[in-house]
Amino acid sequence: MSLPPHDDLEINVVTGAFSYTGKYIAQRLLSMGKSVTTLTNHPQRPDPVLNSIQIHRYNFQDTHQLEESLRGATTLYNTYWLRFARGLSTFELAVENTETLIQAARAAGVRRMVHVSITNPSPDSELPYFRGKALVEQAIIGSGMEYAIIRPTLVFGAEDILLNNIAWFLRRFPIFPISGSGDYLVQPVYVEDLAELAVAAGQELLSPGNIGKVIDAAGPEKFTYRDFVSLVAQKVQSRAKIVHVPPAVLLGLATMMNLLVRDMVLTKDEIKGLMAGLLVSRDPPTCQTPLSRWLDQNRNLLGRRYASEIKRHYL
Repeated sequence: MSLPPHDDLEINVVTGAFSYTGKYIAQRLLSMGKSVTTLTNHPQRPDPVLNSIQIHRYNFQDTHQLEESLRGATTLYNTYWLRFARGLSTFELAVENTETLIQAARAAGVRRMVHVSITNPSPDSELPYFRGKALVEQAIIGSGMEYAIIRPTLVFGAEDILLNNIAWFLRRFPIFPISGSGDYLVQPVYVEDLAELAVAAGQELLSPGNIGKVIDAAGPEKFTYRDFVSLVAQKVQSRAKIVHVPPAVLLGLATMMNLLVRDMVLTKDEIKGLMAGLLVSRDPPTCQTPLSRWLDQNRNLLGRRYASEIKRHYL
């Protein structure tokens, strides 16, 4: 079912509204009384809060159908990406699919796009995640659409996988290994703050003269990774000993944990990106919720159950 073209009605398409960041963007738009449609790989997973939205399945192979699912939209909020390559799902394919989405949006008459990227992307990066994000940004900037590119640091929140699973391991194992010295920095940003920033940027694009901007979504606190893990351990009352190991040893341990939990706990590229300090903004903070305060409020729930990336996105 395609969206009717209404010049006087603001219609927002949010990719992945039943996933993580997309869910919070969609919820924020709905709370403002906006019309929302989603493109998703999981149409069978509607959220009770999002039961009023129209649902379309991603169809990158059928560009006509993709165009029709976008037709009449005012703004496209894009969160489509993948955390790691698995099977036929590669970063190269993710870039190609996003370029197809951009082309379909233009053909459908969508004039504005808000894209969730990552801090410190580079087309020259050795890390496919960050390189692919940079290539997508280039495609958006060159598309002719009005755009806002939001670059989050380390996102945390109620359904977050990384922070939750750090707490899960801290609750259940006597040691917690970290790569190298642990002196590299992270800058957590709350997912609801990220959604607020993205929606505000989308609303600004509706005003004349706002053509394009790039904004880091970064929280108010920076931690060394060692202190970050120590803070989580303190809040969940873990007695696990934090131990420093070489990156290759950490990867080997993570590979064993993959078998235990039947998931992808951590990848080699994620270790490299973390140690390179890529999850930190060079700009002043744009989001206000401190991780330390959020942990105080959610310590009893965090890490009680393991959150599987593979189950969430591939099954």
